[in-house]
Amino acid sequence: MAYDEELAHRIRELLSGESGIEERAMFGGLAFLVNGNMAVVASGQGGLMVRVPPDDTAKLLSRAHVDPMVMAGREMRGWLRVSSAGLATKRQLQPWVTRGVDFARSLPPKDRGYASRRGRRST
Repeated sequence: MAYDEELAHRIRELLSGESGIEERAMFGGLAFLVNGNMAVVASGQGGLMVRVPPDDTAKLLSRAHVDPMVMAGREMRGWLRVSSAGLATKRQLQPWVTRGVDFARSLPPKDRGYASRRGRRST
């Protein structure tokens, strides 16, 4: 399933005034990165993937339409999946996008350029 293009457009509108935003196709969806750190993703499985402080994960899971993010059978602490039903209005979407962007902005910026599991290429 391709990601929801309307949701991606709505996220783009919310982020239009933000600096350091980049879009990148990832995980079958469209990721929105802040200074190289993923903040939110219009998911290829529907809905939104949101990066949150890991210590907030359990508390946020009690909200309606929110599930843990599971990849390869493993729950990803610090990531949540919000279903489309919980994102129908701007009032519902805005806090999730803000939460993801705020957390991503709190992280050190990622270097631009090539990086692999074996290390960084010297320039």
